[in-house]
Amino acid sequence: MRSTRQLGGTSYVFDNAATQTPARFAALATIFDPGTVRHLMTIGVADGWHCLEVGGGGGSIASWLCDRVGPTGRVIATDIDTRFLETLDKNNLEVLRHDLVTDPLPQGRFDLVHTRLVLMHLPEREQVLARLAAALKPGGWLVAEEFDSLLMRPDPAANLSEAPFKTLVMMQHLLAERGVDLRYGRLLAGRLRTQGLRNVAAEGRVFMWSGRSVGGDFLRASIEHMREAMIESERITAAELEHDLMRLDDDDFLVPSSILWAAWGRRCENA
Repeated sequence: MRSTRQLGGTSYVFDNAATQTPARFAALATIFDPGTVRHLMTIGVADGWHCLEVGGGGGSIASWLCDRVGPTGRVIATDIDTRFLETLDKNNLEVLRHDLVTDPLPQGRFDLVHTRLVLMHLPEREQVLARLAAALKPGGWLVAEEFDSLLMRPDPAANLSEAPFKTLVMMQHLLAERGVDLRYGRLLAGRLRTQGLRNVAAEGRVFMWSGRSVGGDFLRASIEHMREAMIESERITAAELEHDLMRLDDDDFLVPSSILWAAWGRRCENA
């Protein structure tokens, strides 16, 4: 039986309890943490800050924040399943099992609210974003990072090694049917402005992933996570899926990643 969890009444596909989750989190951290850390350093995360890490997942960014804010700072890391966060040994960390859609959030409390690859999965994403903005202190920063998975598709005309990758397309179709907004990252900067945040800016990051790479590891873990659901949909056969997984071991394989958009904005000092 495929593994899902409930988030605000919606089935969330990438369940932390799944066997593929550790590999998926490890690949996410290796690929995307350097950019996330760069953004957090640019906005000035420093000693004494109070931070909210939303959907903390494997805990790599929560751990970095704890070290960055020091003993006078505080980090609250939330997730609907906190099994990985609970392994972190940080004196200035509070781990909170929390459903973003239904559970309350304190208002006006945090110097930083950060979330990565959470909002796109929530049908209630706009209401949740408003709650995250309201959790900021005057002068506090909201940093959100989400995929746009629609603009960068394999294109053999650009590079012969970028052959069509049916399993990836089928996975995206299935996610969209479950309420995931596959282009939400592209919308983030505008959405932060609608929350009244100032100094809004954004950056998109995209990678070219080859066979036998950490990007391939991320794709493999994600595909394996959704294998049964994709086959049950009858849009792809088990043989086709296995063929695509084998391509991830091909040194000549190339596929562009989704664009990870990061957008950030600041609550007015006199808010």
